[in-house]
Amino acid sequence: MSRIQQQLITKDVFQFLENLKKNNSREWFTEHKTEFKALETEVKGFYTALMDKLKAHDDIEKLKMFRIYRDVRFSKDKTPYKTHFAGSYSRAGQRLRGGYYLRLKPNETFIAVGFWGPNKEDLLRIRKEFETDATEIRTIMNQKSFKEVWGGMQGDELKTAPSGFHKDHPNIDLIKKKQFIFVKNFSDKEVMSPDFMANVDSAYQEIRPYFNLMSDILTTNLNGESLVE
Repeated sequence: MSRIQQQLITKDVFQFLENLKKNNSREWFTEHKTEFKALETEVKGFYTALMDKLKAHDDIEKLKMFRIYRDVRFSKDKTPYKTHFAGSYSRAGQRLRGGYYLRLKPNETFIAVGFWGPNKEDLLRIRKEFETDATEIRTIMNQKSFKEVWGGMQGDELKTAPSGFHKDHPNIDLIKKKQFIFVKNFSDKEVMSPDFMANVDSAYQEIRPYFNLMSDILTTNLNGESLVE
């Protein structure tokens, strides 16, 4: 049975990334291009198998694998390659919002879910909802099983209240956020475990009440009237 069929992330993947971190040059990468392509295929097989699991309980439109090559045009760091593998899963349709992400990196693997960069219209709609009532979102986030998996909400936020909102509002902790994401970290041992894919998929399932609520918010106005046909 091949490693792709076993649906495992192997030690070879992390060893290559460690070596790339120490030898982040075009010359070294060219010499090890064959090894990289084999491992890339292995990793893509894992992400594809994970997408199949996701599709069993969510409507997934596509998988996007991110390229290993860095865009260094506007960066002070001119190393040409990323030292991780990463991919994201997009939900399908206008009514389904939110996204799933998985990054594989030695000692820094994590999954993330939620809303990374809401446009200004969606951001205002979310803030207005939380200004009106944050009972539902807090109920979801305070569920024991949810907190055990995902902890608290993360993401960039303003230092004070956004324009048009009062700084002393009881839900200002939510209103001033610019991102609405949750992150779960994994050790290398956990990543290389045969249970890793099942554990990631289980965590993704746990986020669904949050996605359901946020999808409802972003597809209705404050009166609860649908904004999509």
